[in-house]
Amino acid sequence: MKDTGSAMVEFMADLYPICRSITGNGVRETLHKVNEILPIEIVEVPTGELVFDWEIPREWNITDGYIKDPGGNKILDFKKLNLHVLNYSMPVSGHFSLEELKKHIHTIPEKPDLVPYRTSYYKENWGFCMSHNQFRTLEEGEYEVLIDSSLTSGSLTYGEVLIEGKIREEILISTHICHPSLCNDNLSGIAVSAFLGNMLKSREPHYSYRFIFIPGTIGAITWLSQNESKLGRIRCGIVTALLGLGERFTYKRTRSGDGYIDKVFEFILKKEGVLHDIIDFTPYGYDERQFSSPGINLPVGSLSRIPYGQYHEYHTSGDNMDLISGKALTESFDILDKVIAHLDADRRYLNLSPKGEPQLGKRGLYDNVGGRNDSQLFQMALLWVLNFSDGNHSLTDIAIRSDIAIELIIEASEKLAEKGLLKLLN
Repeated sequence: MKDTGSAMVEFMADLYPICRSITGNGVRETLHKVNEILPIEIVEVPTGELVFDWEIPREWNITDGYIKDPGGNKILDFKKLNLHVLNYSMPVSGHFSLEELKKHIHTIPEKPDLVPYRTSYYKENWGFCMSHNQFRTLEEGEYEVLIDSSLTSGSLTYGEVLIEGKIREEILISTHICHPSLCNDNLSGIAVSAFLGNMLKSREPHYSYRFIFIPGTIGAITWLSQNESKLGRIRCGIVTALLGLGERFTYKRTRSGDGYIDKVFEFILKKEGVLHDIIDFTPYGYDERQFSSPGINLPVGSLSRIPYGQYHEYHTSGDNMDLISGKALTESFDILDKVIAHLDADRRYLNLSPKGEPQLGKRGLYDNVGGRNDSQLFQMALLWVLNFSDGNHSLTDIAIRSDIAIELIIEASEKLAEKGLLKLLN
């Protein structure tokens, strides 16, 4: 039986050749493969439908693309690397001089060995991407060019599943699925989210967990516009991306900067002793900025390892299967698993004897303390829980404020509830 890291790597390798975009058959094929790991509902939203200030674009599909040099040699082939064609490129077929062709070729001179990932979603254009070193070798003459693509009325496609828990309140987990053959960004997020959802199906979670697999930006806006009536049930959420590379984690806070999910992630990352950075929210990045737009304002943070744009291979052909590691994927999966376990164990209570400190001795609680090696600390945990169980503070809040281990805080709350001193709120 494969370990989780190896299984995720194998899943990513299966997804890697697929040419994804914000619409099209590549997205559908990807979602059908996700469905094999985590059963999801696949949703189609038709071209032209208004989604807030946006409109669903025409659907893009592609079957082939190449450049042949003046000698008839195929020097660039979409079928070998789908990054070679400008994503959302219009169809084109013909012969062009080198001067004309160069206007439609994208390179990265400062990364001369890598093929860039470039898009033209909302402006009609055609083009190719190649390494700058290859670009410099192009000779004068006539080049044969083909991009066999289509832009037609169709739909935008996304996938979602709600794993129902004991309560209706939801935790949202979102990942973007629109990038083509790029592994860290974001096949890693797709794999970790799919396997995390599959793991949760076998549990009986406290919260309900909604996983969404969406094209970046337009997909998040579409999902939000289609699901406004459900947003009130979302307690918090997390965007997963860039989880297969790097030694450190990066957690990006919610818009408020002090949301519940912020406290949980900071608590878990510190408790687990992993290398990590906590960064403040900015209205740029992945779909946390859509969920955090002022008219929506969901408390959604983002978990990555190396942040976007901060590794050499970002948005290039270097972001391939050789770049990511099963170890990093497993660590990312484990941190998110621990966050979920913590969310499900965390509670808010109401002190039913809030006027002064209740007498713990007559309820046998001091007797319970007597034989423990940590009796003094446990007594303090009892007092902290009583004092902050006002319906507004969670056990996480109390653990952070008191600097007492969450396990001791949970135990203290359970003892107090058994004695009728606390009422469970969630």
